[in-house]
Amino acid sequence: MTMNTQKPITLLICALGGEGGGVLTEWLVDIALASGYAAQSTSIPGVAQRTGATTYYLEVFPVPLAELAGRRPVFSLNPVPGALDGLVSSELLETARQVGNGMASPQRTLVISSTSRTLTTAERMVPGDGRTDPAPLLQAIGAQSRATQVFDMGQMAKDCGTVVSAVMLGAIAGSGLLPFTRQAYEDAIRHGGRGAEASLRGFDRAFAQVQTQQAQTALVASLLSNQELPAHVGHGLEADLAKTFPPAVHDMLALGHARMLEYQDCDYADLYVQRLQQVLRAEQLADPAAAHGYATTREMARWLALWMAFDDIVRVADLKSSASRWQRVAGEVKAEGGDLLQVYDHFKPGAPEFAALLPASLAARVTRWDRQRVASGKAPWALPLKIGTHSVFGMLSLRLLASLKWLRVRGSRYATEQALITQWLDGVVRGTQTDWQLGHEIALCGRLIKGYGSTNERGKDNLMHVLEHLATGAPFPSNKARAAAIAQAREAALLDEAGKALDQTLVQHGAPARPVKAQPIRWMDNPHRKPRSVKAS
Repeated sequence: MTMNTQKPITLLICALGGEGGGVLTEWLVDIALASGYAAQSTSIPGVAQRTGATTYYLEVFPVPLAELAGRRPVFSLNPVPGALDGLVSSELLETARQVGNGMASPQRTLVISSTSRTLTTAERMVPGDGRTDPAPLLQAIGAQSRATQVFDMGQMAKDCGTVVSAVMLGAIAGSGLLPFTRQAYEDAIRHGGRGAEASLRGFDRAFAQVQTQQAQTALVASLLSNQELPAHVGHGLEADLAKTFPPAVHDMLALGHARMLEYQDCDYADLYVQRLQQVLRAEQLADPAAAHGYATTREMARWLALWMAFDDIVRVADLKSSASRWQRVAGEVKAEGGDLLQVYDHFKPGAPEFAALLPASLAARVTRWDRQRVASGKAPWALPLKIGTHSVFGMLSLRLLASLKWLRVRGSRYATEQALITQWLDGVVRGTQTDWQLGHEIALCGRLIKGYGSTNERGKDNLMHVLEHLATGAPFPSNKARAAAIAQAREAALLDEAGKALDQTLVQHGAPARPVKAQPIRWMDNPHRKPRSVKAS
């Protein structure tokens, strides 16, 4: 075998700051040298953690040095677009960026990528869901690669208590891209010293993940060649619900139904199903051929569940004291068996949070008292709390508060939320009966309900205003035009918290802008202001 018949194996590694991309590259170089292969690596620092990842370029000559008769391969210092054998990235958008730069080739490149995201500044600034849709990214990556291995490396690293570089190493080893044995990879990790045990866990999990995906891909290819496909079996949904609702809704319905059971009880879950059945019946009449795939019912299954499981002090206490939350915190701080872990939770419930669990008459007195405080220039009343969740007293306090689910359904906020949900639900049903697209756009307005406190209240006000003045108010030349106006108003409401874009859209379509809410003026003393002295004449 002569050298000119062989080309180096080329690999580009992309990692964000603090993810151990440099350590991963050093591992690979050490493994190559220890295994008797020639290798070379270079690194290109990124501008910042999110405007550009730090990339590491590695070349490994696939023939052992012992077989080269003293000759040495010549390596390149920089990656060449379209000439990569492997592209490994710890973040999905970064993978797509490298693919967009032409680095990957459909004839040559194996792409190993994480599905996890580190959001860009532009994505974080949007009040609504500003995240980039991963579907086009995955489609572009698949179209420009020979093969792909995609999974959530970030979550896997957290589960194993290690950094993502160990997971990336396991994925590279499992892919078989480089001519090294698994033992060589593991030996390199063990020589790393501290944290080797956790790194080996991440390596092993990723190695098995990639090997399983490769086996599944081969199986699917074999089945497709024989024109035999396994039947799809749905999971997580009760048999009676599966019969009542079409398969297109099953996955979202299963999640929503389980959330209602966990949030309240069986009666609340039944109410969720009954409300969803109203939408399903209306959609079946509006679209008897199911040309839209029951998209309205599916969206309602999502947003209705999120609204019905609104956050209150009972919900917060339940989440803070759950076993899964304690395990997650222990994993994030990498606490081991002999470590002492203390967790303090800070709460600051105000008058609205306490009034939410009181009957309407008592709640009105509490909120009126708090409004009078604010009107007189005082700050809204709140009770700052610091609870040690690790202590017996702290955990018992949270569990006691979490057990007050029975009080929730008797409280004033429950009645208010159910009335608003019913108003929105009626709007969806009526809109669907009138025109499928109209009902679908009203259903999507459930996106406006999010967060807590003033953010949640503002979202509900915006939704009710759209229902009252666009869904049934201002005249439109057609139902399609009304649906388009609602869609524009919804997107405008998600653009900025102040609601200026929403008001402009409302006025543009002949609806009144939202009423201006009175805000009290609070006067505060300046503690650094020096008192003015007055001289007597």
